[in-house]
Amino acid sequence: MRVRHLLLVSTVLFSLPLAAQDGSALYKARCAACHDNPKARVPPLSAIKTLSVDAVYAALKNGTMQSQAQGLSSAQLSALVGYLAPSGAAEVAPVLTRTCKRETPLPGGEDSPVWNGWSTSETNSRFQSGAAAGIAPEQIKRLKLKWAFNLGSVTYARAVPSIVGGRLFIVTASRIVYSLDAATGCTYWGFKADEGLRSGVTVGAGRVYFGDQRATVYALDARSGKLLWKVRPVDHVAAGVTAIPRYYRGVLYQPFSSDEEVRGAGPNYECCTFRGTVVALDAATGHRVWETPTIAEKSHPTGTAKGGAQAYGPSGAGIWSTPTIDRELGLLYVATGDNYSDPPTPTSDAVLALDLKTGSLRWTRQLTENDAYTVGCATAERMHCPKVPGPDFDFGQPPILVRLAGGHRALVIAQKSGIAHALDPDREGEVLWHTRVGEGSALGGSEWGSAADGEKLYVAISDIVLKAGAPDPKSLLGVRFSLDPSKGGGLHALDLKTGKILWSAHAAHCAEDRTDCSPALSAAVTVIPGAVFSGSVDGHLRAHSTRTGEVLWDFDTERSFDTVNAGPAHGGSLDGAGPAVVGGRVFVSAGCGVWGGVPGNVLLALSVDGK
Repeated sequence: MRVRHLLLVSTVLFSLPLAAQDGSALYKARCAACHDNPKARVPPLSAIKTLSVDAVYAALKNGTMQSQAQGLSSAQLSALVGYLAPSGAAEVAPVLTRTCKRETPLPGGEDSPVWNGWSTSETNSRFQSGAAAGIAPEQIKRLKLKWAFNLGSVTYARAVPSIVGGRLFIVTASRIVYSLDAATGCTYWGFKADEGLRSGVTVGAGRVYFGDQRATVYALDARSGKLLWKVRPVDHVAAGVTAIPRYYRGVLYQPFSSDEEVRGAGPNYECCTFRGTVVALDAATGHRVWETPTIAEKSHPTGTAKGGAQAYGPSGAGIWSTPTIDRELGLLYVATGDNYSDPPTPTSDAVLALDLKTGSLRWTRQLTENDAYTVGCATAERMHCPKVPGPDFDFGQPPILVRLAGGHRALVIAQKSGIAHALDPDREGEVLWHTRVGEGSALGGSEWGSAADGEKLYVAISDIVLKAGAPDPKSLLGVRFSLDPSKGGGLHALDLKTGKILWSAHAAHCAEDRTDCSPALSAAVTVIPGAVFSGSVDGHLRAHSTRTGEVLWDFDTERSFDTVNAGPAHGGSLDGAGPAVVGGRVFVSAGCGVWGGVPGNVLLALSVDGK
């Protein structure tokens, strides 16, 4: 399969000039309805044209755009890829060989500072203590680059680095898992997965666990990178993994999402049958312990869509984020996305509580009702659009379990609706408070992650806006869509007990020399004593005072960096993953080229005075 893939990519590279005209016609017939009128989760054509040949081919052949490419011959596929990737940039083969001179002991993590997976603990607070962070508040303004690592030919650098036992583990969209030395950035090993990787890994019992974008889950030996097992627990063509799994007491809890919401815009796709799922696996063997779908009712035929394709429902309610563990009650909490088709279900846009041992659903708290949506709703054809389309207010982040003054507890979470919520985990999710902190939209509100430090909840707001910009003869509409530099952004601190907004840091203005820029804060937030870190689509990583919101430090990642493993790499928009802070260093992936953001391919390590 890989040989055929490389042959096709080579064919594409040699045929680019000849294929441009035919590729343009294929784009107009199959893709333009969405990408020349970008809304919701659809990126503009200008953003797609920044991708490599390999990335575009993967999306059309096996990924999100598979339904749009259905029935194309190899020559037609080559023509379409050539039009969409005019630069002809093929995948750069990453170096996976060892460069580290010394061996890191890889302790279990309990005796040394760690950032393991999505957060520092199973509560998903994204809070790092002062001792583990190793950075005092007064030192933050002195943070400088220590080393940079080239992630290869990727344009979506948005993974969370995991740091355990002196080693750093990072994944890339080009299918690689790297094990690096956290102090120097040298390479211990690299492993190539079957498909692209998105969010990150978790480490437990000497193993590295992660899932790929076609729903295969892997376990590697943490010291050597050797494959121990891999399984594909969810058998659905659109299923994938965006959530870092949760390792807890010998069990791996892996949620699954899908790209069926995008595939549903295709006229030939029978939409929709995917149901979000959590699977518990024996961490030593990969054997299934239990499996729980987020929608109890199986999908069934509901009619015929425009174009004649069969319609199905209910569907959706995928899980985009890492589960949260409640040790006291023996529960696993997950947050779900929207439905894709009618009928809407009570478990979409909700927080679910599952029994850790059996996977049985203990309670549900839905926070947006009747939210059924596909990308087809944003097109003129409205292919596979529910009768009454919802607002697409997924939860892209996990709930955070916190303890309040007086011994009470809460689950706090922010939503794409622009509203932050607090639920009572001891009363089956009873609502404690709601607070609006953003306007909300399909790409707005709070996207990938909030943070809490025991007193405050820190919520970053996206509210990103695309606008029609300068004339562009390469676009079929003659106009290039760009980011609106005046819309979006904002960081807010809320009182955990009441939901009252204690302070708000308004979005920074885009620099005048940035031609395509947004102040939107889509990336996950990270907090340490005295400072909260938030990354922006404009490429800036900023540290704000936890007391006032004042900017303490600002680092611009949108530039070229010399790297420890290859030639120069480039930073860019910060989206998805937030920074990991551990052992006196701040680690962050820079360069997420979605929704018009600036693509890049670098992992940065920052420390006090760069030492």
